[in-house]
Formats: sequence, C-alpha cells, structure tokens
Amino acid sequence: MSADLSFDAEAAIVRLMRFLAVEGITGQEKKIAADVAKALVEVGVPKKAITYDKANESIPLPTQTGNLIVQLPGTVPGPRLLFSTHLDTVPLAAGAVPVREKKKIRPEGRTALGGDNRTGVAALVTLAATLIAKKLPHPPLTLLFTVREESGLFGARHLDPADLGGVTMGFNVDGRQPAEFTIGAVGAERWEVAIHGKASHAGVHPEQGISSTLVAALALAEVRQKGWFGKISQAGHEGTSNVGSFGGADGKCAGDATNVVTDYARITGEARSHDTKFVKEIVKAYREAFASAREQVTDDKGKKAKVEFTSRIDYYPFKLKETEPVILHTQAAATAAGFTSTLRTGNGGLDANWLVKHGIPTVTFGAGQNAIHTVEEWVDLDLFLGGCKMALALATHS
Repeated sequence: MSADLSFDAEAAIVRLMRFLAVEGITGQEKKIAADVAKALVEVGVPKKAITYDKANESIPLPTQTGNLIVQLPGTVPGPRLLFSTHLDTVPLAAGAVPVREKKKIRPEGRTALGGDNRTGVAALVTLAATLIAKKLPHPPLTLLFTVREESGLFGARHLDPADLGGVTMGFNVDGRQPAEFTIGAVGAERWEVAIHGKASHAGVHPEQGISSTLVAALALAEVRQKGWFGKISQAGHEGTSNVGSFGGADGKCAGDATNVVTDYARITGEARSHDTKFVKEIVKAYREAFASAREQVTDDKGKKAKVEFTSRIDYYPFKLKETEPVILHTQAAATAAGFTSTLRTGNGGLDANWLVKHGIPTVTFGAGQNAIHTVEEWVDLDLFLGGCKMALALATHS
C-alpha cells in the first residue's frame, strides 16, 4: 500500500524558485549546498542528520564542498532507501534569474535556467518536508545531493558508499518525465592529446617548422574517414564520439599568428557506448590516428612532433535487469501513484552510473526539465510536481 500522496504543491514550487535563484555551477556548490541544508532544517530535519562527505578532497578539479548527505530515520521497518540528485548546474546557468509564467519557469535573461538539476533538489527537499509534516510511514531514507555531476559525475564517483548508511536501492531524480525510468546508460571515456610541434617563420622558412595544427587536422580527418567520429557502427557495435575543445596552452587559441607555424595544440574529446570494450576501441582509433598523423608531418630535417595521448574512464555503462527489486518497487509505486510507467536505456551519463558501480542498483526519473544546457531551458511545473509525487510514492510504498 502507499500512503496519502498529497503535498503542498505551491510550497514545492516556491522552493524550486528559491533554489533556481541560487548560483552554483559545477565545482562551486558551496552556496547552494548551504541553502539546501538551511531549507531542510526549516522543514524539520535535525541539524545533526545533515553532513558533508570529503569527496571534494579526492576530486581532481577544484571543488568547494563535498556531497551533502541527509539521514532520515524510518518510521516503519524496512531496508534503507537512497534518493539522490545533483546540486550543480552547467556554467551557462551562472547568473540565472527564474521567472514563473503560469505552468512553467524560464530564465529571465540569456542564460540557462538550472532546472538541471534544481528540480531534483527541490523534489527531495519537498519529499523530506512532506514526510515530516504529515508523519507518513516510511523506511529509513538517505538523501544524497552530489557535486560536480555536470563536469564528470565526480561527486558520485568519489563518494564512499559506507557514508550512505547501508542503502539497498536508489532513486535518482534527473530528467523530464516522472514515470519514465532510466534503468541503463552508456559508459564514457574522455581523451586528451597534446601535440608539441616546432615554430618557424611561416613565410620565410615554413619548412623548418612542424605544424601541430596540421598533425591534429590529419588525425581528425582520418578518424572521420574510417568511421570513428559522431555516430559509430563498427562490426556490430555502436557508440558515439566527439571532439570537444581544440586550443593551445592555458585555454588560449592554438597558434599565435598566421606567420608562425603552430608549435602546440591541445585537443580533447570523448567516446561513449553501452559496451565498455567498444568505448576503448573508439579511443584506440583516435590514439592511432594521432600517431599516424605524426608520421606525416616533419620539418626539413625529418624531425616529427611529440604527441602525448592520454585517456581516462569517465563512467561505466550499466543495465539493470527488469526483475531486480529496485525496478519492481519502482513500477509498483508508480502504479499506486496513478502513473503509467515506462523503462528506458539512456545515452547520457548519470550519477546512477557510479551509484550502480558502487553496488547500489539505481533507477532515474524526471521532474520537469526541458531544453537543458541551453538558453531555451525551462521547467514544466506539472511534470515537476509529478516528480515530487513520484518521489513520495517511492519513499512510502510498501
């Protein structure tokens, strides 16, 4: 049975507007984390139940704070459940001013809104507020608000599962539809290549230079020609790849002037697939292409560029079996809440990728996000409230 799933919808929307107005781009979550902790105390969560872990000390990028973790004791016996979401927004949401227009919220200016993922944040605070105010029966719960999701799922990657209190299954709020449950997602590997060529006067003695730009161009042309760029289908395997930044040192452009042979270039990219081995095959294709291009560009003495290619796993793919308890619980709770649920596998990375890797089977559902990572981003308030209701159903269904 499920408990009464009614809640204060207007308070939930006001809460969402509050969080959307607090800046907290990826890596700079201290302010939003503090406001979320304050809001939790305001709705009755004891201060001692709210802690921060030390994940930020392990994250290889500057990160202001650790993950925010909240432990709520159960009012009925049962296994501890995890509810997660991420605190950070993409940099495009910096300075966002939310504007409410009937059944939607949009940004006032030319910024993203940050509904990804302040909708999840507001949904989980609303969950805690409703459980406490209405004294609803529920098992022990852990609420997890992660950092640096947008820049590589770092908060979820570097958390210590022991800090979550022995959770048995997880529910991650991040997306659009409340009853569309993501039970699998791709894995990804990021790569970076530094090309050290040699500068020379491009008009007087171009033959004395080694163009790092040309090495990069030849490599990328080969990758595309052999079918390893964009949407990839090779020998029955599928995946995607992309080239991200193409620049020089310290974030500057590659090269200094048109009359100087470019001596240094730095390129970054990624590969994705539901098959871990195939991800590595894609990255291998890029590595080999840059090695091949190096051989084709020399100075007048036959010297070649130095090419340094490195890669790292961003997150592992996963696919939960439809018979797993977490999925059966999710579908039953959705039905009890009046939703018609669907299961899907996604092509984007989620905190769930790392939660599953940590041994916590986790499904992801949405709460009204639309056009994320763009200046056209907006929140559908009906779907946001649906996400709040879905979280409440998952926490109280037995």
